[in-house]
Amino acid sequence: MREVAWGLKSLGRHPLRTALSLAGIAVAAAMLLDMVMLSGGIDKSFADLLLGRGYQMRLTPKGTLPFDTEATMADASGIVASLRRDPAVEAAGALLGTSLYGRTGDSLVTLFGYGIEPEAQSVYHVTSGRDLLPGDTSGVLLSEPAARLLGAAVGDSVTLAGRLDPQVVTAAVGRRVVVRGMVRWIYDYRGQPSVGTVLPVMQRLSRQAADDRASVILVKAREDAEVPALAARLRARLPQVEVSTVTDLVAHFRARLVYFRQLSYILGSMSLIVAVLLIGTLLTITVNERLGEIATLRAIGVSRATIVRQVLAEGTALTAAGAALGILLGLLTARYLDAILTSFPGLPAAFSFFVPRADTLTFAALVLLLTGSLAGLYPAWLAARAPIAATLRAEAT
Repeated sequence: MREVAWGLKSLGRHPLRTALSLAGIAVAAAMLLDMVMLSGGIDKSFADLLLGRGYQMRLTPKGTLPFDTEATMADASGIVASLRRDPAVEAAGALLGTSLYGRTGDSLVTLFGYGIEPEAQSVYHVTSGRDLLPGDTSGVLLSEPAARLLGAAVGDSVTLAGRLDPQVVTAAVGRRVVVRGMVRWIYDYRGQPSVGTVLPVMQRLSRQAADDRASVILVKAREDAEVPALAARLRARLPQVEVSTVTDLVAHFRARLVYFRQLSYILGSMSLIVAVLLIGTLLTITVNERLGEIATLRAIGVSRATIVRQVLAEGTALTAAGAALGILLGLLTARYLDAILTSFPGLPAAFSFFVPRADTLTFAALVLLLTGSLAGLYPAWLAARAPIAATLRAEAT
């Protein structure tokens, strides 16, 4: 405790220099925290997005990932029925994603359509109104952007149109439906106008009813521990489809965004180097200015170990104060950076690059404290090795 008090007293002798050093350490700490959040936040955010409703597996057309292409699977109802009979499966549901149109007056607006099975859905949250019921062929769910485009609210009727006929430039298939509820679609990007109907209606609108097609089938296992064995069994039973667990999808996603992880490592390492240089430089200057005081303390019996602890305590106090400021700054800048990165087209609005977590904050703080303490080793060595007689003689003259 005495060494810490000495360290704080020493830092207080030059408040402006100490304040500038704290600002530099805070910036370095903020960068370190942001890079730690970025390196692990991508995986965590994507996994949380996929597991939002507990569905641990996705079945897609062979060789594709969910919604990676416009490919679809035939006999979706048959596959879902066989999955629901499996004792290891708690729930299963098919989902069709397709482009369609909504009629507003004499014009058509482009929408994205989800064909869902309401009893086993994992892609939206109802924000107002009510959910669709199984077999509700006259209802529709709208996102806020779609509602604005169509000028519709809960209880209104809207007309959805399927693929356009290129010969007459009109919709070949149309259907009048009633808005049951407003929803937030989990996988929508910002501002995406999306609508949802029960699967058979969306299949008819997209002309995929004949083969009973779906883009993806979601599967929820009864126990998380059963997921690997269930996935292996489904791959053997359904060779015509691709079976992917959330772990598989996270690995694919991580491989696609590996440059973000590499960037976080590089910038995080640079921030640590900057912090070490700032702390080491400040402590070295401080020790050189106090050589006379240190020699006097040594002359009256203060041990070298006490001097070393005093310098290290000073570095630790400086690092702790800078880290505390850096964490606050890092959380603020992370929100700003996340808003920039998530504005890229094609990313779900619910996805985040920077995910603040207790373990992330703790890890960044511990790494910074450790490196900041190590930065004081060289100045501490200088202080301990200072010759007593020569230093006192130089101070006297």
